[in-house]
Amino acid sequence: MKIEEIENIELEYLSLSDYKELKEAMVSSYTSMQNAVWTLEQIEKLINTFPEGQVVIKINGKLAGCALSIIVDFSKFEGEHTYRMVTGDYTFNTHNEDGDVLYGIDVFIVPGFRGLRLGRRLYDYRKELCEKLNLKSIVFGGRMPNYHKYIKEYTPKQYIDLVRRKEIHDPVLNFQISNDFHPSKVMKGYLEGDVESNDFAILMEWDNIYYQKPTGVATTVKTIVRLGLIQWQMRPYKDINELLQQAEYFIDAVSGYRSDFALFPEFFNAPLMASANHLSTSEAIRELAKHTDLVVQKFSEFSITYNINIIAGSMPEVIDGKLYNVGYLCRRDGSLERYEKLHVTPDEAKVWGLQGGTKLQAFDTDCGKIGVLICYDVEFPELPRLLADEGVDILFVPFLTDTQNGYSRVRNCAQARAIENECYVAIAGSVGNLPNVQNMDIQFAQSMVFTPCDFSFPTNGIKAEATPNTEMILIANVDISLLRELNQFGAVRNLRDRRKDIFELRKK
Repeated sequence: MKIEEIENIELEYLSLSDYKELKEAMVSSYTSMQNAVWTLEQIEKLINTFPEGQVVIKINGKLAGCALSIIVDFSKFEGEHTYRMVTGDYTFNTHNEDGDVLYGIDVFIVPGFRGLRLGRRLYDYRKELCEKLNLKSIVFGGRMPNYHKYIKEYTPKQYIDLVRRKEIHDPVLNFQISNDFHPSKVMKGYLEGDVESNDFAILMEWDNIYYQKPTGVATTVKTIVRLGLIQWQMRPYKDINELLQQAEYFIDAVSGYRSDFALFPEFFNAPLMASANHLSTSEAIRELAKHTDLVVQKFSEFSITYNINIIAGSMPEVIDGKLYNVGYLCRRDGSLERYEKLHVTPDEAKVWGLQGGTKLQAFDTDCGKIGVLICYDVEFPELPRLLADEGVDILFVPFLTDTQNGYSRVRNCAQARAIENECYVAIAGSVGNLPNVQNMDIQFAQSMVFTPCDFSFPTNGIKAEATPNTEMILIANVDISLLRELNQFGAVRNLRDRRKDIFELRKK
């Protein structure tokens, strides 16, 4: 059929009244296979069992294509299985409403209607159905109708590789790969009578990036996450209670906007070193470390009181006589996690005697997986990439920079990390001056939220930005589902396209 002859295209649920036309369509579509026609009783069973899974495409009122499917508990078929097994000896008794996979039973386009990309519409419907029903994936055994031409030259695996590289054309396999399905296994003896495929089939899969594993816990999975960044003004405080009062003020403010996270800067409690200004800088910061336990305790209380997850910037901490730069994730359920600055700057090592930490990890939260890197750490691309491999969606970077060029290093590296790792990166720093604190005289900051650069995100990769060098809060929503789409369908796919065959990155 020519495109200009099409008056209308309709996607409909299959009905028994379609059977006569369906039978004729199957006969014309499967000329090389015997007994490839479903009986009226089998079609009636499919329709009664799972009506949403059986659809047809009609052009100008005439049946042009069909897709049949069931839901299965795939754990029963993950090993070697046959078409007869997965269909319950063609009875479809294997259909399970509580299953986790949409299994494709049949899909075809009538020969006279091929070339109109109708198959893509059927696959798109299946994908939407899979997402709607919260199923983990779509699976089916794909034929290799051209394999019989190459059976003496190539194994099935070699044949698949050549098809993927476009060196061999296989109409079925090429089409499935172009519709985002990926081969996961070669199966022998899958479909009886499939001489063209030499009885081989490829288990093809499409993963539902929105799938949420069912849980008995009363929780909701957030896809829109609200971030509250605190651009903190360095100012004198008479004691720690006054500093905590100011911190609580900001936490109250961002939680008032229903933020899920509050991000504080690196060493935001540095003003308390003013009382130790008569000491050497290395001694003064160790005096500051004596306040860390109380700050963490109060921040944990604030996270519960204001129902917000708090990334508590960073603070000095002395362990076994060694000085570290650490921070705490205070979850709103009352639990705590500790993170460490792994790379210390030459100045921090020379002036304060700071030691680099050794622990890098991602953290689970009620808003997905997050990571925290303190200032200088974000300038080392290996760390965010390791966190990305652990599934981090949001990377938080508390920082402290004195000059604009120092800030630019943090800013530009943070933005690069968002693109490289297909994640959101939020940075928050301090502004103002501390004339009575050695080595902390001036600060420069512009807090920001960065995104990847693709069609679903801002063209410049900046979701939100604060006014430079001004005390304020910055509120921004980030959509986690957009990251899933980017990973699968982005114009570029930085994580999926890595050449792991020539390099690897791993923790020691």
